[in-house]
Amino acid sequence: MPKAKVLIVGASIAGPATAFWLTRAGFEVTIVEQAPELRRGGNGVDVRSEALAVVERMGLSRAIKERALVNQGMRFVDRDDQQCVRIAAADVERLVGSEDIEITRGDLARLLYAATESDVEYIFGDTVSELQQDDIGVTVAFTHRPPQRFDFVIGADGMHSGVRRLTFGPENAFRIFKHHYYAVASADLRVGEQHWTTFYNEPGKSAAVYRGEPGHGLINFIFHSVNPIDYDYRDVDAQRRLLRNAFCDLGWHVPALLDAADAAPDFYFDALDQIKLPSWSMGRVVLVGDAAYCASPASGAGALLALTGAYRLAGELSSHAAPQQAFARYEAAQRPLVASKQAHLFTYITVPRTRFGIAARNLFLSTSLPRTLARLPSRKPKDLYNYRSAPSE
Repeated sequence: MPKAKVLIVGASIAGPATAFWLTRAGFEVTIVEQAPELRRGGNGVDVRSEALAVVERMGLSRAIKERALVNQGMRFVDRDDQQCVRIAAADVERLVGSEDIEITRGDLARLLYAATESDVEYIFGDTVSELQQDDIGVTVAFTHRPPQRFDFVIGADGMHSGVRRLTFGPENAFRIFKHHYYAVASADLRVGEQHWTTFYNEPGKSAAVYRGEPGHGLINFIFHSVNPIDYDYRDVDAQRRLLRNAFCDLGWHVPALLDAADAAPDFYFDALDQIKLPSWSMGRVVLVGDAAYCASPASGAGALLALTGAYRLAGELSSHAAPQQAFARYEAAQRPLVASKQAHLFTYITVPRTRFGIAARNLFLSTSLPRTLARLPSRKPKDLYNYRSAPSE
């Protein structure tokens, strides 16, 4: 029998991870990515809990650990740069009940690309413009290439998914506004303590910097907004102006951080929103990762959901001839984890809305959290189902 042909849209984390497992199950996979090349840098993402088992089965654990950010934890300072409180990374791991490996989104995407490039056809600088499906396949029109026929189409193209829009409808029908916006950028600054993430807060605003090795650092801004802001998510210059307007009156090192963000080639700005759909599939089109169930960057669960979702979707497709059955089982397995992560955001820690909230956060982290950690029982992540067609180390 000929191999089933699958198109995956999106080459960040969920797309290549899904491709990894599908090619090993005998599928012929093509990935199309709108950007002209893999995106570099980006915010730090956490590989933890069930995702650790996924990357172990992929044989990528060592490579991810070799490229991991050395992050000792979080420090919170006042406008005079005096430390108010700190929480060690080991305490965070104790709180989430798992080892936590932090790596930049760009580095993780490159590792997944390297693990799949010999088995997958990658197309950069193009995207899907139309999907027409029937009972046995999907005809895909591209912006630049001639149309092609595929057995399935997988949308792994992020919160602003074009596949979701073409298949399910406009984004605003599924996007849940969470009243915060954020920006990230790479920078080489001597701000804060090396190998720590240092936060400076004013009510409803957070400016943070991770200081790594010389030449390596990350800036993160978050601010609260009562109402959605009308802007073009592709207009980077307009986004930089929005960020400056939000933080122009702050002290500490904020002016230098804004200048660095203006100069950063990997500047990224978006809302800390969520995506919720009643179903992640329609016919022979299915969504995975942020396109289906973005939990918000404030959840710290983006990589976890992308890697586990990719593993489960590919595993079910490799185990069931009927796509509808595979998609239903994928949803049944993944939805409890998604619901859990979408229910817990951490903006109350990273960006308290009032001065009282900042003081309460500091008090909790310095006094209540250590007592809470001392009472926590030891936990281990839930086991992942081992699909028979999926290789295991």
